[in-house]
Amino acid sequence: MVEINARLEPDVPKEKSLRRNNAAAATKGNTMTKSVNDYAGTYNIDPTHTEIGFTARHAMVTKVRGNFAEFTGSASTKENLEDAAINVEIDVASIDTGNADRDGHLRTSDFFEVDKFPKITFNSTAVEANGEDGLKVTGDLTIKDVTKSVTIDFDFNGEVTDPWGMSRIGFEGATTINRKDFGLTWQTALDGGGVLVSEKITLNFDVSAVKEA
Repeated sequence: MVEINARLEPDVPKEKSLRRNNAAAATKGNTMTKSVNDYAGTYNIDPTHTEIGFTARHAMVTKVRGNFAEFTGSASTKENLEDAAINVEIDVASIDTGNADRDGHLRTSDFFEVDKFPKITFNSTAVEANGEDGLKVTGDLTIKDVTKSVTIDFDFNGEVTDPWGMSRIGFEGATTINRKDFGLTWQTALDGGGVLVSEKITLNFDVSAVKEA
C-alpha cells in the first residue's frame, strides 16, 4: 500500500483563505487545548492523512512492514471520547508491503483469502481514559470471519482547526495480535531452526479524523 502524501484542497477565496490562515497561525503551538474528556460529535477518518499498517518478524532476524491503502472509519461521541462508538472497515485487497509477489501471496487462502473475506473490521465495545492524553480502546476485531476482543492503546495528539476551517484530531496507537488466532496459519520452517513469518503481528494506527460540521 502506498501512503498518500498529497491532497487536493478545495478552492477558497483569497480573503477567506487569509482569515483562516491567520486563525490557524494564532492557534499554532496550542493544539492540546482540551483533554480527551472534552470532545463531542462525529469524527470521520481522513484517509489522506491516516495510516493503518502492521509489522511482522521475517525469518527471525528482520521486520516486514505493510499498510492498507483503502479504509473507512468514524468515532461518534455524545459527550466525550470515553463514550465514543468507533468503527473501522479495511479493504484487505489494498494491502501493500512494497513487494508485489508477497502482496499477492497475502491475498490468497494461505493468509487473508480476500475473495472470500474482503474486509477487516473493528467495532469498539469500551473506551477508557488512560492518563491525561491517552485512551484504551477495546473492541471486536474481525479477520476472516473470526472475531476476537483486542485493546489498542492510543496517544492523543491534540486538536487543531486546519487552514480550511475543519476541526481535526489525531491519535497514534498500536496493539499486538497472534495471526493464527484469526486463521492466518501459513508457515515455513527455516533449515537452521525457527520460522519464516512470526505469529505475533503488531497493528499500527496513525489517525487523523475530521469533525462533521
